[in-house]
Amino acid sequence: MTKRPLDILEQVLNRQPVFISLKGGREIRGVLQGYDVHMNLVLDRAEEETESGVVKLGTLIVRGDNVIYISPSVE
Repeated sequence: MTKRPLDILEQVLNRQPVFISLKGGREIRGVLQGYDVHMNLVLDRAEEETESGVVKLGTLIVRGDNVIYISPSVE
């Protein structure tokens, strides 16, 4: 049976970091704490890699219409 996208998110929920690409070129990594069908996301230990280094953002809420893609992080 093929996996549905929300099934994959459920597997990483509160377990491992996810990588999120946002409109405007921003990329954020953090531990997924929650989500909804609109792809609104709650991340813990969120961080963004910028030209000047990694910026720690802490707990972050991402509005779903800004998300281009989300993927389990490979570490």
